[in-house]
Amino acid sequence: MKDSLRQHLRQSCTDEELKRWFDPLVITPCDEERCFTIRFPHRFFAEWFSTTVRDKFEEQLSLFLGPGYTLRYADNNHDRTAAGAAAIGASTRTDFPFGHAFTLENYIANQKNHFPLATARQVAKARETQYNPFVICGPSGSGKTHLLKAMANEMSKTVDSNAIFYGTPDDLRVMVGSNSGTLKERFNDHVCLVLDDFHRVQDLPGVHEALLELFDDFHDSGRQMLFASTQGVAGMDNLPTSLKSRVEGGLVITLKQHDLDVRTRYVKRLCQSKRLKLTKTQMLTLAQRFEDFRFLQGILLKLFAFKELVHKEIQDKDFQSILQYAEETPASRVDPDKIMHVVADHFQVPVHELAGHKRSQNIVFARQMGIYLCRSLLGLSYPALGRLFGGKDHSTAMYAVKKIDERMADDPAVKHLVTQLKKKCS
Repeated sequence: MKDSLRQHLRQSCTDEELKRWFDPLVITPCDEERCFTIRFPHRFFAEWFSTTVRDKFEEQLSLFLGPGYTLRYADNNHDRTAAGAAAIGASTRTDFPFGHAFTLENYIANQKNHFPLATARQVAKARETQYNPFVICGPSGSGKTHLLKAMANEMSKTVDSNAIFYGTPDDLRVMVGSNSGTLKERFNDHVCLVLDDFHRVQDLPGVHEALLELFDDFHDSGRQMLFASTQGVAGMDNLPTSLKSRVEGGLVITLKQHDLDVRTRYVKRLCQSKRLKLTKTQMLTLAQRFEDFRFLQGILLKLFAFKELVHKEIQDKDFQSILQYAEETPASRVDPDKIMHVVADHFQVPVHELAGHKRSQNIVFARQMGIYLCRSLLGLSYPALGRLFGGKDHSTAMYAVKKIDERMADDPAVKHLVTQLKKKCS
């Protein structure tokens, strides 16, 4: 098995790395099925391994073995000193229930996001709850979802993944309306609550009371809560004070937008994983021209498809041709001005009328749609929305969002329209 694993590791490790940290390991099957023991030569190696390459090793071993295996760590001398025991740690599993792509090891960060990543790693690996809740804030595309799923994957190594809930406030809304018990009762056996798009809570007043009770239950019992939001907690104007103060009582960290250095490393990693040979200049060009990670991934997929279908390496003229075609839909930033122009164009009304005071049915619907899209895509506060749409009161913005929500629930055509407008805006 070790020889086969070595061949697999060659895809992501250098020969020097394999010789330094892989060769000293002894990997043997346990007596029980689907279990392996990883044995260290001595506790000093165990300590070094645990703090430097263990995450990378477990990620690659999981890809090699597949899910459902247990890994146990030991040392040849059966050292049971405090240092040795801490380095060896408990058994872990090879499952990545929240996606193999989402690990702490492959989250690319430089000094700008070093503290958020280091803190997330500490929270995910901690045996006791230190920071509760742990809240990740940051703009769209900064990697909040990746970090959230990576933490959930890390925690699933030592606890049953079924005891980790990953979802959104809208999932909680469905549960609250299902009449199948309170949230507190339904989450009684869960050890971790993971909520993405937490800023959506403020738009769901029917969830506030149930979530507050659930929050207190998790906090009092020392069960971890992880939240991610495009909006800072302080700016959530429609969040009840009691719930807002509790969330702010946890650790709130902010991710900064990925810079050129991180984007370049991201392109390089994707090229390595797909065995796509691009020059340094080509990789730098992609990183400079496109800021959105999802769009970068799409461009590289097109380049990979070209190589696979044409059966040749990509020449510079091929690269430029594919890039020129891709730039027809660049990953531009969504901002209020773009949203308002998209809405005005669809409803065939002047842009300035969206911020005006005319009350004709078509303009009112367009204005409400613009407010709703700015709220859902940008996470703007209600007072900010009021100022943006002609200095209106925050209650007007709240009513607009509520009205579109109601129309979406009652009319599939309106729901489809919202989906289409969001695509045009993004």
